[in-house]
Amino acid sequence: MILVVAEQREGKLNRASWETIAAAQQLGGDLKVAVVGSGADALAGELAAAEATEVIAVDAAALGDYTADGYVTGLALLIEAEGPSHVFFPHTYQTRDFAPALAARIGRALITDVTGIKKDGARTLYVRPVFQGKMNADVAAEGPAPHLVTVQIGAFRADAARRGAAPAAVRVSKVSVDASAIRQKAEAPFKEAKQAVDLSQAERIVAVGRGIKGQEHLKLVEDLAAALGAEIAASRPICDSGWLPMDRQIGSSGQTVAPKLYLALGISGAIQHLVGMKGSRVIVAINKDAEAPIFEIADFGIAGDLFEVVPAMIAELKR
Repeated sequence: MILVVAEQREGKLNRASWETIAAAQQLGGDLKVAVVGSGADALAGELAAAEATEVIAVDAAALGDYTADGYVTGLALLIEAEGPSHVFFPHTYQTRDFAPALAARIGRALITDVTGIKKDGARTLYVRPVFQGKMNADVAAEGPAPHLVTVQIGAFRADAARRGAAPAAVRVSKVSVDASAIRQKAEAPFKEAKQAVDLSQAERIVAVGRGIKGQEHLKLVEDLAAALGAEIAASRPICDSGWLPMDRQIGSSGQTVAPKLYLALGISGAIQHLVGMKGSRVIVAINKDAEAPIFEIADFGIAGDLFEVVPAMIAELKR
């Protein structure tokens, strides 16, 4: 049996949870989905649409606010009670906070940031990027089950998760966590600025690179994003120059995204940027350099001057 631990915050399910379900379903066999925290029982009904044996709501009072201590204790008890062969998590900031401690607590292998799964005979191999995404490694977990796996955001499509013919059964877990054993105190989630955005949840993104030439030209990007109903993002040089805030950066040192539409304007396609957006469903690239690496992964490419192409796109979208 495979256990997927979905992630929620303030009663809202992280879309990466469905991506993780899609990844876990590739292994085949029985699948259970658990959701932890206050209001977990309400979200369990949403997750019940997945093709799964059952959905488990872990709604202990001590887990109402996220703490690494609480999640490690609660999930260790849940894993012991359920006895899965694998435990899958979305590779989010929250998971990175507690998963290593959970693996150490139960003494099991942890494989992080997985982008693919394949079989080698009886063995399961997990593909994960190394050397800042320049290469991929095939990794096999050693030691007894369960093996813990975190799935890179955007590596699997959320809409690829199989849905059941009927809602899965929902069960409330009897896991009991002693609040007095939690050493940490929850604080409000960190945000760099009021306008900070979680680009991983965006369905459409317009990203800009050095081809924009100057900060004064960002108005053109803003107009296109407004016409598309999209979020604005950037490659690292734009954020390093202070033209856009760092929370808008896509790539190995920024956010990883997988929107339905990713429109890259003046982005050459360095590997550090590609690893952050290559999971997008449709990639459209506009660049004057017809040999730019971005065209190798783009679904649609326009080898042209963005200052000519983008105004034409905006005019057409406004018609």
